[in-house]
Amino acid sequence: MKFLDLAILEAKKALEEGEVPVGAVIVKDGEVISKAHNMKETLKNPLAHSEIIAINEACKKNGDWRLNGYEMYVTLEPCSMCASAIIQSRISKLYIGTFNIDMGACGTVIDITNNKYLNSNLEVEWRYNLECSELIKRFFEAKRKVKKSK
Repeated sequence: MKFLDLAILEAKKALEEGEVPVGAVIVKDGEVISKAHNMKETLKNPLAHSEIIAINEACKKNGDWRLNGYEMYVTLEPCSMCASAIIQSRISKLYIGTFNIDMGACGTVIDITNNKYLNSNLEVEWRYNLECSELIKRFFEAKRKVKKSK
């Protein structure tokens, strides 16, 4: 199974839990080190984004906050908080499934990942995965329908 597919499975877990369907997987030398999905509502914590949870788990396993040589696969373009955490953790490469047109911090709205003022230069590869896009789209369409019916 491809690593982005694993991130999609994590995003589907988030969806089942009523969370924004985003999943992240961290890999080192072709081995999955950590995987996570959004848990902001479940944990009542604004920091509980899939990327942050996955980074925390990878750091625990690594025994260090530096994740040089690690790669992250994420279904949705990270927000500014998550993009900053990715940079701070020294992750070497980021694979993104789809754009985040509202808060994307890897080039869509702003670019924290490649910013000379922040001394950041992360290798980013866009995967443009239709399933990643559809998960987010369906989630927010359903949320809007609920709001209209109230």
